[in-house]
Amino acid sequence: MDLDKEKEIIKKAKQDPEFFGLLYDEYYKAIFGYILRRTADVDLTQDLTSQTFFKALKNLWKFQWQNVPFSAWLYRIAINEINSFYRKKNRLIRVDFDKIPEIPSINTSDEEIKTAEKELEDKKEFIKIRKSISRLNPLYQTVISLRFFENKKISEISQILKKSEGTIKSQIHRALEDLKELVE
Repeated sequence: MDLDKEKEIIKKAKQDPEFFGLLYDEYYKAIFGYILRRTADVDLTQDLTSQTFFKALKNLWKFQWQNVPFSAWLYRIAINEINSFYRKKNRLIRVDFDKIPEIPSINTSDEEIKTAEKELEDKKEFIKIRKSISRLNPLYQTVISLRFFENKKISEISQILKKSEGTIKSQIHRALEDLKELVE
């Protein structure tokens, strides 16, 4: 969606929540996928995705247009929801990835969930790398996930995290160095 159209939809959504549905439809799959790749838990992903969009809708009146895609704001909310979940549970963001292939089938017609489960089962290499990533500090997990799993450009990550591009490049470099040590 181009930025002008998105700006207009956001303006309308602030007056009429039904327009928020257009934003939801546009970004649901991307946010769901991002959270799933960070948590490796389908049920948790559903909850956190729901909370992300609920908070976005609830706080839409606070959103100020800055010629940055709305998705940057959604990713920031999702990142905060993920970190908040693990902080509340007093855990580090570390998941037992050995259990991923054993995720039980969910009896539902929701195609996104089935596709997500299939993706997790099919990507053993992803699981191996993700185990190592899960041992990184949360900030490094975030920049690695956005850059390599979400295929975000440095400029997009900079917008999402509200940090300079130089800072993002440095964090990615440090994260990759730490990851290299963990894999070796």
